[in-house]
Amino acid sequence: MARIAGVNLPKEKRIEVGLTAIYGIGRQLSAQMLSDLKIDPNTRVKDLTDDEIARLRETIGKMATEGDLRRKVALDIKRLQDIGTYRGFRHKKRLPCRGQRTKTNARTKKGKKMTVANKKVTTK
Repeated sequence: MARIAGVNLPKEKRIEVGLTAIYGIGRQLSAQMLSDLKIDPNTRVKDLTDDEIARLRETIGKMATEGDLRRKVALDIKRLQDIGTYRGFRHKKRLPCRGQRTKTNARTKKGKKMTVANKKVTTK
């Protein structure tokens, strides 16, 4: 089992896709890293040699990933909130802060849809 940056990589996946399980590594960075290290991207994670795993660990160890990157992102958002920017305000209210519409979309941010009931009409 390959454990890199504190994450167990999925055994059955190709290494190019398996590396994306690490926070901060996407498909493009994964492909570039594998070409630099001369590792076949079609190799399954379970078929990697100890030497290849060691080289991957060394390369990923130089980058900000997982906890360090999550902490940096959280501090950046907190800084925006502290200085009172519009983006910080939107983050605080858990609304989209990059210009998306909120009238019809953004359900995941607004929560479950709730219908407003009509007032009961009393007859005299």
